[in-house]
Amino acid sequence: MDNEEILTANKSQLAVQQENVDRLKVLEEQGANKAASDLTDQEGALASNQVAVVNAENSLNAAKLSLFQQMNIQYQPDAKFAGINAENLTGNYGTDPEQAYQVALQQFAAVKAATLSRQAAEKNVSSQRGLLAPSLVLNGGLGTNYYSTARKLSLVDSTEVPINYSEQFRNNYNSYLTIGLNIPIFTNGIKRNNLDRAKVNALYARDVEENTKIVLRQNIEQAFYNMTSAYKRYEALVEQVKVYTESYRIYKLRFDEGVITSVDFIIAKNNLDGATVNLISAKYDYFIDSKILDYYQGKLSL
Repeated sequence: MDNEEILTANKSQLAVQQENVDRLKVLEEQGANKAASDLTDQEGALASNQVAVVNAENSLNAAKLSLFQQMNIQYQPDAKFAGINAENLTGNYGTDPEQAYQVALQQFAAVKAATLSRQAAEKNVSSQRGLLAPSLVLNGGLGTNYYSTARKLSLVDSTEVPINYSEQFRNNYNSYLTIGLNIPIFTNGIKRNNLDRAKVNALYARDVEENTKIVLRQNIEQAFYNMTSAYKRYEALVEQVKVYTESYRIYKLRFDEGVITSVDFIIAKNNLDGATVNLISAKYDYFIDSKILDYYQGKLSL
């Protein structure tokens, strides 16, 4: 996460500034500083670096806490996260907004849900309309009975004996067939109202589906624009960090030789520090926006 890298960068900047202050303290004791404010200026810059480290630590801890709360798991303050390899930032996402949108229409769950809701509402309209039409009903059935007390006369000795199941099944067999025609002449307007309500629900579901698609397209276009802008910013900041790194190196040499004041040196250092932090932010902005596009297309991977 970018807060970890920003914290690392701030700690590195603090260490460099601490070396500068330590060196100036030695020179101050020897009376070799060019200006009386050289040491105090550098000590002020050191204090600023210390504040930056504290702020970065607080931001990192707040981001960790927010992440664990959103995942609904117990907070683990010592958790470590993998950083982003800058070499993997090519700037070529491999598709354009329209292609990403067409893929998202088939993959994004919110669109699928809206489409299914619209189809269900349209089916309900057909169902309610069907209830207004005459209906032909055909019923039929087969049956038989069994009585445990049923008896018959024996042909041998004329005594009564029980009738077995198979005989009763044949003897008690019955069947029926009915046909009816139902014509809804008067239903107190209930069925007609149900149909009208179903039509309104279908129109609403259709609007929801269309709006879901519009919002999806807008979100994809925005994410693609943000991703492209972040990468352009990242590329510019890479060059800026290179320039400011060289500028800082030169200013440090000149400051060590007593050619420039501590104010000029601090400005050069602040320029490099600010550009470094901005570079880290741009790198993560690009990464996050690319993952947003992956999310909409159903290909987000861990």
